[in-house]
Amino acid sequence: MTNLLPQLTTAAAEAARVARAVTPERLDRTTPDTEWDVRTLANHLVLWTSYNFELRARGESVPDDWQQRDFTAEPGWADAYAGQLDLALAAWSDPAVWEGEVIMGDSTMPAASVAGMILLELVLHGWELAVATGQHYRTTTEVDTAVLGLVEQYAEMYRQYQGFAEALPADGGMTAFARALALSGRDPEWEAA
Repeated sequence: MTNLLPQLTTAAAEAARVARAVTPERLDRTTPDTEWDVRTLANHLVLWTSYNFELRARGESVPDDWQQRDFTAEPGWADAYAGQLDLALAAWSDPAVWEGEVIMGDSTMPAASVAGMILLELVLHGWELAVATGQHYRTTTEVDTAVLGLVEQYAEMYRQYQGFAEALPADGGMTAFARALALSGRDPEWEAA
């Protein structure tokens, strides 16, 4: 897997933009994932794509008690998220990080694979946060191509851990991004009620 820092940087900027537009009255809205509301989704995005991502570059992981933390209840949470994304990207800008292994539970995984999974988190959950709060998600061809390849590569593993639902129909007439959404079990046409 190649160094995905350019795609991660683009996706992080979009996730930060989307988060900054989430207003308090939107936190209880439904999301494409019927088990999560906007607050739960935003907290997941903040924890795993910024704090966890930075710590993984140093061979660490987030403390267990952070999994219960409500980042959205903290003043300026979206700006703090943007700042933490910058710290994570800075940690991953070291080429040596990409060559190493990252501890994942009781085993290790190539750092580049972990970065790919974070890209999936940023983009797929970033899109969910955008559409759940009435925003348009902006992406690029480079990000779309990378995400589609990662969805195809990791779909079965994600399904084993309930990270993806069953694939929805996808065809060659769809954009790469729409295909990635569908193959990950997300409806590209989903809109907030």
